[in-house]
Amino acid sequence: MKLEFSEKAEEELDAIDKSLRKLFINHAEKIAAMPPRRHMRFGLPFNVEEVTRQARITYKIEKETCYILHCFKNHKEYERWYKSFK
Repeated sequence: MKLEFSEKAEEELDAIDKSLRKLFINHAEKIAAMPPRRHMRFGLPFNVEEVTRQARITYKIEKETCYILHCFKNHKEYERWYKSFK
């Protein structure tokens, strides 16, 4: 499966430290190899993957491409984004 990062996800990856960035990239590759994972609630068309206890990746899968939408370094950022859909 092809893996693509959105501009926002790339900006978020650039803003975090190198060790956490490596974890995000490893998880993204794992998602592309074995999709899909946990689907988000409330009918949102996204999936979410925990990278660490706090960090999350949100993504969607269309045909043979996995689009990484966001890379949240802590749960507070993820929750703020998630609540914007309610």
